[in-house]
Amino acid sequence: MSYAIAMTCRGCRREYPIEPINVCEFCFGPLEITYDYDGIARNISRESITQGPQTMWRYDAFLPVRKEDALDMGTGLTPLLKADNLGKLFGLDNLWIKNDSVNPTFSFKDRPVSVTTSKALEFEFGVLACPSTGNLMGAVAAHGAKAGMRTLVFYPSDLEKGKIIGAAIYGPTLIAVDGTYDQANRLASELADNYRWAVVNINMRAFYAEGSKSLGYEVAEQLGWRAPDHCVVPAASGELHTKIWKGLQEMGNVGLIEAPKTEMHLTQAEGNAPIVQAFENDWKAVKPVKPNTIAKSLAIGDPASGMFALEVLRETGGTAVACLEEEVVEGIKLLAETEGIFTETAGGVVISGLRRLAESGKIKRDELTVAFITGNGLKTQEVVEDLIDPVETSPDYDDFEKAMNERGYQDLANPELKVP
Repeated sequence: MSYAIAMTCRGCRREYPIEPINVCEFCFGPLEITYDYDGIARNISRESITQGPQTMWRYDAFLPVRKEDALDMGTGLTPLLKADNLGKLFGLDNLWIKNDSVNPTFSFKDRPVSVTTSKALEFEFGVLACPSTGNLMGAVAAHGAKAGMRTLVFYPSDLEKGKIIGAAIYGPTLIAVDGTYDQANRLASELADNYRWAVVNINMRAFYAEGSKSLGYEVAEQLGWRAPDHCVVPAASGELHTKIWKGLQEMGNVGLIEAPKTEMHLTQAEGNAPIVQAFENDWKAVKPVKPNTIAKSLAIGDPASGMFALEVLRETGGTAVACLEEEVVEGIKLLAETEGIFTETAGGVVISGLRRLAESGKIKRDELTVAFITGNGLKTQEVVEDLIDPVETSPDYDDFEKAMNERGYQDLANPELKVP
């Protein structure tokens, strides 16, 4: 059974039946799913969870869809890796990387889309759609294909080619919008009012948002049923930041872990940092900005959940930090060179933000810290193309040694390294 009992306005707290709606008709506040936590606590345990599917659907008690009805493509239970090399550089002895770039379409977006597609099928929608900064369109196209639904994806026309190809392969209708993500989102919102489409992050947003909670559940389980001291999360709409925290809280609410005392940190790039700006100025609301950042997957200038992300920052004692644009690629390279993980620009923002948090003393050396890597670097290869600088040589042995010496690699081509 599903323990979801209602949709509740996050503003005025009015309740609605569980339907494909996303805003309160009285105050226009966003709706979220509420659950029977007493029922969950009575009927699940650590043992029952570990005996469930080897995917995010082992946590279906906390989701608005039963695992029996789920469109499960193998999303979740992604690696949580001890990052000793990176931790040593940052002065952190207990640093972990949650590598969510290895999901079916290579980003965390498979989590919310798996929930949304499952619910869309339950509501008997025939069309799945989304506006996207890149990763979401790939997840929607893939899940729509698996579900046998028609799919449409709206995206800014200057999006990275890898992300467009990564969605196109699944056969959706591609809609390239000559404008920003916020403009593409506005267009999709207008269409959602007039067409019977399941637009995953608009009329289906309440269900979509719930999938990201599974990251919190997984981290708690993978850490031996405990919450981390710190989470470092990239922010676009701000929803991921709030839902990881909600997932940790829910685990505490039903007694699976002790009540979390995690400090939830948020990272953005300086070219699009409206939530950071609001936090630093102690504003109650987020002022929209026009994105101008290399981190296109985070380029939402008017973040829908920005206000709620601010609430989580203040509730948990977290910090919002912005990294310089040039630090984004530095973060990508640093994670690859230390831990062997190739992340996209959002991950570069996380690693650079993590470094700032460590240097400022906000995260202490021995505190258990989890950095969330949400997308794969193969999707944004353009930003690191200048790393391609090979030693050019003929197949001749002597020419190889000459070329190596000319490039300053004498240490790799010296007599001491040769087989005796």
